[in-house]
Amino acid sequence: MEVDLRPVAKLRESAAARAAIGPIIEAVCASPADLSRLRVVGDWIQYKQNFRDVVVSRPIADTDVEIAFDLRRCAGMAEENLAASVKAALSEPAGLALEPWVAGRDSCIWRFNALYWQALSGWEQATGRQYEQSLPGGESDARNTEAARELILELFRIWDDLDARRALPDELYVLELGVGNGNQARTWLDEFAQLDRRHGRDYYRRLRYLMGDYSPHVLDRARQAVAQHGARISALVVDATRPAITLGFLAGKAFLVYISNVYDNLPTDELACVHGRTYQVQMQAFLSDDEAGLITGQFGISPPRLAPLIDRLLRIGPELLSESAPEHFAGTGQAVAFWRAVWGALRLRERYVPLEGLDSYQVSPAVTGEVLRPLMEAEGDVRMHVSNGAVASFTGTLPLLHPYGRVQCHDLFVTGSPQYRTGFYGPGKYDGSVVNWVNGPLLQRVASRRGFSVEFTPFRQRPGSNIATLTAQARD
Repeated sequence: MEVDLRPVAKLRESAAARAAIGPIIEAVCASPADLSRLRVVGDWIQYKQNFRDVVVSRPIADTDVEIAFDLRRCAGMAEENLAASVKAALSEPAGLALEPWVAGRDSCIWRFNALYWQALSGWEQATGRQYEQSLPGGESDARNTEAARELILELFRIWDDLDARRALPDELYVLELGVGNGNQARTWLDEFAQLDRRHGRDYYRRLRYLMGDYSPHVLDRARQAVAQHGARISALVVDATRPAITLGFLAGKAFLVYISNVYDNLPTDELACVHGRTYQVQMQAFLSDDEAGLITGQFGISPPRLAPLIDRLLRIGPELLSESAPEHFAGTGQAVAFWRAVWGALRLRERYVPLEGLDSYQVSPAVTGEVLRPLMEAEGDVRMHVSNGAVASFTGTLPLLHPYGRVQCHDLFVTGSPQYRTGFYGPGKYDGSVVNWVNGPLLQRVASRRGFSVEFTPFRQRPGSNIATLTAQARD
């Protein structure tokens, strides 16, 4: 039996977590598992809303088994309940499966994620709060006047230098991806206009500020927030994983691409290395029998109809669902309540499937898994996010930059691959959306191969925040 305790910092900080280790081992030894083929993994899942039960089992290529514990929740469990959870985890999977076994990026959790942004107004009306209030602290870390001022003054320095060489374009493009409620754009534009008046170079008149977001509802709200700068603004619906489809006209023109809390919300696979062999982590979304029973009872749904109704919700949204199934949903509000109940109950089970070779694995259409090899081989037994959506977005964004342009991104980044051995980095749930930390070392390698440097720095305007700042620009 192999034991892997990952949350090393929490083990030092939490006496309850340390105290849970003994009962966990006792429960495993009392189980029917073949201990010679067993891996025991302890994580600390910081997201109170997540997709995992307290104890889960994961088959490893149909030969070995991994049993994973959430030490945060195990710390409060009675020993008999812990033993029962281990036994249940090793039993045949129960519950209502909502999909076949798939790679992480293909799981229906991302259909729920897309639905959240497409039908956000209905969700916000039901919860009585805007989505940013579901973030830790109730707002994004990236909204800060001082940070905006520093960025603008650096742009002015670059533009002044180009202007002195008569190389400055007439139109000065800045792109923001993931506009939130518009507060960032308003802060940035207000500060830009004020600094430009002092600077006296009339850059504000030449500014073209593009706001891109996946959600039309979010874009409409953001556009209202910056109405006083309307002549400088264009708002575009953009698929963040394929920015060039909408923004191809911007190639080679953007002096700044500003991104905040987008990459952590894009689809991702996970790969694992166990005893020198590479596996893909496959997932299957499901509802437990108890949760499925509660939902069918609440909405008067016969059990065989539950999965088809969930699929219909994901295809057509809550408004059309209520129109197509009035016997269950009296109006859009009821359909949103159904959506929220399913999302709250949604769980993932996992298994490890051998990956024949990293060279044949596609991280994104333009990047193969070969780029992952040094990251995975350096860490021994490790499991890490591939951040497929973030890689696709990042590689699609770099060609938009002017030769003196840069990408600045505030997000949840793993900044060193050894971190994957010492903590849990998703998936978790933020309200109705999915969150995973982003594989920063992978983005660095991808950028380097394209002639760009990537640096990570703490978000200085809020010390202690989990947010880090990525800055990418062409190498000299």
